[in-house]
Amino acid sequence: MADTVAAPDPDLVRALRALANPIRLQLLSWLREPERHFPMERAIADPNEVGICVSHIQEKVGLAQSTVSAYMAELERAGLVRSTRVGKWTHYKRDEQRIAELVGELGQTL
Repeated sequence: MADTVAAPDPDLVRALRALANPIRLQLLSWLREPERHFPMERAIADPNEVGICVSHIQEKVGLAQSTVSAYMAELERAGLVRSTRVGKWTHYKRDEQRIAELVGELGQTL
């Protein structure tokens, strides 16, 4: 008698797919400690409240702004970061609660 295999949670699959890219993984890692990885004196909003401006992320990673925006949008669709607009600038911050939920779910799944 064959066991039926439950389909994996689509949100978990989306998050794992987003993290499979080494640059997206690095970006998420940098956002864990923004004050250590980004110039706080140039922040136009509180990095702990709002996050890091995409232009500062782009400057650090050295990729085109459109590439960085696409990477950050992928992380946001996966529920790993949240974006906030401050004027014309988009800021990104890790969604720690969602990351913790995904880690717990991964522990249950594997």
